[in-house]
Amino acid sequence: MDHLQDEALPPPSEICCAIEACTVIHVISGLDRGGAEAQLLALARRQAARARTIVVSVMSGGDLVPEFRKSGIEVHHLLSRRNFPNPLTILRLARLICRAQPDVVQGWMYHGNLAATLALSLSRRRADTTLIWGLRCSKMDLQHYGWKLRLAVHAGAKLSRLPDAIVANAEAGRSVHRSMGYRNARFEVIHNGIDSERFFPEPSKRAPRRAELGLPPDARVLANVARVDPMKSHALLIDALARTPDLWCLLAGRGTEAFAGGEQLIAMGQTTDVPGVLAAADGIVSTSSYGEGFSNAIAEGMASGLVPVVTDVGDSRVIVGDIGWIVPPRDPEALAAALRAFRDASDSELAARGAAARARIVERFPLDALDARFAALYQALRGPIPE
Repeated sequence: MDHLQDEALPPPSEICCAIEACTVIHVISGLDRGGAEAQLLALARRQAARARTIVVSVMSGGDLVPEFRKSGIEVHHLLSRRNFPNPLTILRLARLICRAQPDVVQGWMYHGNLAATLALSLSRRRADTTLIWGLRCSKMDLQHYGWKLRLAVHAGAKLSRLPDAIVANAEAGRSVHRSMGYRNARFEVIHNGIDSERFFPEPSKRAPRRAELGLPPDARVLANVARVDPMKSHALLIDALARTPDLWCLLAGRGTEAFAGGEQLIAMGQTTDVPGVLAAADGIVSTSSYGEGFSNAIAEGMASGLVPVVTDVGDSRVIVGDIGWIVPPRDPEALAAALRAFRDASDSELAARGAAARARIVERFPLDALDARFAALYQALRGPIPE
């Protein structure tokens, strides 16, 4: 079996018993706000209703820690300030594994995968514990990042046969990592799940939010939700916007406040109210140049009834389908042309596209499916849970 994403799921009763009475430990680099961290929170909340669920953060702190604990999820910090597992953090994690005796240890992203693997081996519980790796990106341009990330990526390729399964959140991510030497007998794709009860069209909030932000009531508005990082290509977006008069854009994400002052550009910085940002917009724009796996920002915008304008990176095309505009990455002219087409579309056309966008996300990427597919994977790897 090579691909869980499109398989029919087992009956709900079988899925539930797949992790009942289990202990699951998730290992991740940190718990600041981000796409992977949000998906871990969504999955852990559902698992915690049926199993002991423990989240281990390699680094201390994180904006999302209170939300995990509020949901009854155990959170442990290994208290490392480094971005790469060191002997002390691995020893602490190994001791936790010995005490908790988990049935499943699941790594998230490169550093979490390595920490989980090394600690599980040190704990001497490898024979009793299912080990799963998680990959959340596609092709990264590693020249923009430090040696620790490059080392983690290459070490992952060397050790990739060790876990019982590797799960990518995008077809592009699986393909890219295979080309990088990641090999495993079970290499799955489980797309992200989107909370369509949190992200949904809110027309009653549109006018008040626009007034708060200083937007003209009849403005055509895009939202871009992304931290400032080389892969997100904010400069490309700002260049294309400069070529597209009469189009407004909201920038939300860590570091975006640095772009304040641009014409028809509202730079908001990091916000905890992403649905409120989306309520003021007509479209969602993503201009990443590389590295995206499954973009939560695109899918959450679509679930909110926004029309997508995106670069063809990672699984963006899988998410968007034929509903919005998809352009090549790193192409300001093509992006500007798409922005103009979005700007010039009629209100009725955008309304129809927005309704189709939400329907696509609700049908193809529901949040419950994320839990169900991981539970089905646990059951496939561990076999039926004894009565």
